[in-house]
Amino acid sequence: MLRIAVPNKGSLSDAAIQMLRDCGYSQRRESRELVLMDPAADVEFFYLRPRDIALYVGSGTVDAGITGRDLLLDSGAAAVEHLPLGFGSSTFRFAAPPGQIERIEELAGKRVATSYKVLVAAYLGERGIEAEVVRLDGAVESAVQLGVADAIADVVSTGTTLRAAGLATFGEPLLVSEAVLIRRQEGISDQAGLERLTRRLQGVMVAAQYVLMDYDVPISAVERAVSVTPGLESPTVSPLHSKGWAAVRAVVPAKATNELMDQLYELGARGILVTEIKAARI
Repeated sequence: MLRIAVPNKGSLSDAAIQMLRDCGYSQRRESRELVLMDPAADVEFFYLRPRDIALYVGSGTVDAGITGRDLLLDSGAAAVEHLPLGFGSSTFRFAAPPGQIERIEELAGKRVATSYKVLVAAYLGERGIEAEVVRLDGAVESAVQLGVADAIADVVSTGTTLRAAGLATFGEPLLVSEAVLIRRQEGISDQAGLERLTRRLQGVMVAAQYVLMDYDVPISAVERAVSVTPGLESPTVSPLHSKGWAAVRAVVPAKATNELMDQLYELGARGILVTEIKAARI
């Protein structure tokens, strides 16, 4: 049986649970559930703190888990990234009061506050920068104002919180993070289960990139229409009961949906319908 750790709360939790549900796995209905069995899939889910998941995976308590790339690197656990999942993206950056520190090299001899001490210390060490890394569990943005540090290293999305604290980012990002599926460095007992989970996750991610487009088009315009929607291999074209018309079905990129609909309409296509794809094997 494959044992999988899932974030029990935080920004990754809801998206991870929904993605697993889209993969066909049973998921908890209430936040109080800490363990859930899915006998049909031969999987057991454990709902854990996102920061602890890499440690559980690395120790072999669970076989795999979903967490942030930043949390994995900061854990120092014997776990490795297995598959990026395409959600929960964030950027990890240094910040300080404007004009005080503008280059990473200027952190030498300074104090840097962060919730990711291992990650930041490793980053600075690799560049030969000796600085004191101060670990805080929260409210990192206030560290400079309170005199705990000269600069901070934290997750940045819009930068609004940093600006409100009188800080500005500097230097290149330490890391671009996202949700990832991780596994033990050493082999796991249920390799087949992990491969099945990987295929299902990949299928959901691929499906999110495409939609299914159906439309009716005059036979005289079929060739031009299918050149607009060539599909992955080839579109399906079927004659309609009304003579002179054909029905076309094709898989198209989701981002191009409205542009393609405009082109098809100009070619005379009508009854253009778009359907989301929940999962795929392509």
